[in-house]
Amino acid sequence: MEADTTASPFYMLALETTCDETSAAVIEGPWPPVSDLDSGWPVPRCLSNIVSSQVDLHSPYGGVVPEIASRAHLTAILPVIRQSLDAAGIDYPDLSAIAIATKPGLVGALVVGLSVAKTLSIVLGKPLITYDHMEAHLYAAQLATPSAHIFPCLGLIVSGGHTTLMDCQTALDTTWLGGTLDDAVGEAFDKVASMLRLGYPGGPVIQRAAESGDPKSFDFPRPFSQETRLVFSYSGLKTAVLRALQANKPMADDPLQRPLLIANLAASFQAAAVESVVIKTRQALRQTGHKRLVVGGGVAANRLLRKALEEMCHRQKAELFIPPMWLCTDNAAMGAVAYLKLCRGELADLDCDVVAGLLRPNNGRNKR
Repeated sequence: MEADTTASPFYMLALETTCDETSAAVIEGPWPPVSDLDSGWPVPRCLSNIVSSQVDLHSPYGGVVPEIASRAHLTAILPVIRQSLDAAGIDYPDLSAIAIATKPGLVGALVVGLSVAKTLSIVLGKPLITYDHMEAHLYAAQLATPSAHIFPCLGLIVSGGHTTLMDCQTALDTTWLGGTLDDAVGEAFDKVASMLRLGYPGGPVIQRAAESGDPKSFDFPRPFSQETRLVFSYSGLKTAVLRALQANKPMADDPLQRPLLIANLAASFQAAAVESVVIKTRQALRQTGHKRLVVGGGVAANRLLRKALEEMCHRQKAELFIPPMWLCTDNAAMGAVAYLKLCRGELADLDCDVVAGLLRPNNGRNKR
């Protein structure tokens, strides 16, 4: 299927269903010939971005339940698309292309989005483009600062499913440098929040509880901080919080003392989790020689992390790019990265499939 290169204006519908947000966005951009890309990547414009959250569905379980997520996507995706088109002031016939995130993520959730995207591609006769959710998280910073040159850079993705460092030569040419050996930092926030009975999602409630706590009250571990390997680990940190809670059971059971204990545990955990990210990111900047750090993912909304990364980048004389809060969490606007693939002529076949889980290439440039 060939893209219509004469259509003006050019509208792309981007879809996001990798985890527990159903999102659709309309992306507008010029249609440059592939030969013009040597002069720089064009930055498209987001006309609408509708997100349907599943937080209320997963809150009773303290985390995302894959089967529930898949069923919720089925219910929400068509209404979300309709709202996105209406917000952009266009309709289905006006679309020039369909984009969908196909990796990484929950397999059932991914399949829902890809099935809808394929159907729209066939019915409308428009090209299908698949994109990488990880690259999209980093490209969100480019959307937020269209006039800036953010590539090449070191990419840091911190979310409920990922704690990953990437060497990014362009938005599409990336190499995996390192990541978590067990739990992602966002998952650790969720699990600790559950231990402390603070609610879900964990990021905002931990941050709120930590405001009245002492981050030095508990000496929690910073795993691998003395190693040069670019790896993270959060399972031990979660266990340390649990043991500290158990060791202070009398205080935890006392209604008058419990609030202070919970605040101190939350503050100490948050400090350890954030410092672990900063330590490895600093090492990655030094190892790669990059002078730009681009951050994406829901945990990038954490105020302590943003401040710590700002201070670290200032000391390392590196530029820091973090998108605004609404572009940190999962959304389809960041699917604008698929527009670049379309410019390079990288269209997807209708027999393409999803890839659940995170690929970890062996030191090879991962050109998509």
